[in-house]
Amino acid sequence: MLEKLKKQVLEANIDLYKSGLVIHSFGNVSGIDRSQNLIVIKPSGIDYRKMKIQDMVVVDLDGNIVEGKYRPSSDTPTHLELYKAFKSIGGITHTHSLYATVFAQARNEIPCLGTTHADTFYGSVPITRLLKKSEVVKEYEKNTGKVIVERFKSENINPIEVPGVLVAGHAPFTWGETPADSVKNAQLLEYIAQLAFGSLLINPRLKVLPNYILKKHFERKHGPNAYYGQTNFKVKK
Repeated sequence: MLEKLKKQVLEANIDLYKSGLVIHSFGNVSGIDRSQNLIVIKPSGIDYRKMKIQDMVVVDLDGNIVEGKYRPSSDTPTHLELYKAFKSIGGITHTHSLYATVFAQARNEIPCLGTTHADTFYGSVPITRLLKKSEVVKEYEKNTGKVIVERFKSENINPIEVPGVLVAGHAPFTWGETPADSVKNAQLLEYIAQLAFGSLLINPRLKVLPNYILKKHFERKHGPNAYYGQTNFKVKK
């Protein structure tokens, strides 16, 4: 089942490891087949360098293993909550990348301070609240997904315009249309976290980028009249 998606998820996990955003067996990437409501995800605790396509685990939206010889990632319930709530996403990445995790542990959102940030995230990268003791003791990973969804719904944040989040005291999750897109957004998130860290170190009083600049940079790539790149470009004769 799902051989194409398994290959995409395997390759995305390997790319994540090669990017340096994860160490040892930390982190994971998943992808979903919306036509079957089945998710392919990295197995728990398996060395990235040794993973093969047959190692990928297939689960349904209730977390039941449909195919695979290994236990799925311990973060699987978090992924499931995000897939259920954010219907437009097709891939999810979780890392403990250095600078994004620094912000998560400091329990600070990453403010939009420049156009590099604005090219991918339409505003600050949000931070969740800390989980309550009862939410940690029982169904911790599922509740991690729920606090992410809670944060986005409470402020009507569009997960397509803001393709990532920081879980307070924990680390980042990112997503995209495909598993590969979610890894790309994890890379971008780590880069803008590093930029924000350095910028605030130099100027702790630095204010966020004015909205008119934020809007321009985001929409030139992602808006209805986007003109960045070569999509729909034709040379006038």
